[in-house]
Amino acid sequence: MVVIDKSQKSFLKKYMPLAALIGGLCCFTPVVLVLLGLSSVAYAASLSDLLYGSYKWVFRGSALLFLLLGLFWYFYKKENICTIDKLKRERRKIINFVLITLIFAVLMYIIWLYVIVEIIGLLLGIWG
Repeated sequence: MVVIDKSQKSFLKKYMPLAALIGGLCCFTPVVLVLLGLSSVAYAASLSDLLYGSYKWVFRGSALLFLLLGLFWYFYKKENICTIDKLKRERRKIINFVLITLIFAVLMYIIWLYVIVEIIGLLLGIWG
């Protein structure tokens, strides 16, 4: 059974929403532009097609890189895992926490992009 302590919960609460936001910026950026009145719905729709169609993997890769760098920082600074020996001793804990983080981050990304941003975009008439 995997037990998550307070510092791990704190990490998950900080980094996973940011990673989901970074990954979903391809579709969220046009929504923000429309909400701020900086673009028309037609321009936002074409921008969304461009960003999601051509650059979605750039945003997803950036989010994954952000999450992996955050995990590295967490284990190096918070858990004090600085040597290979300590890494080997804590291997099971590290693997479990990395897998939990990745699974929940992917779920949060899916909910953020394909539910929340999708509903907002439909309400604004950007896509639909």
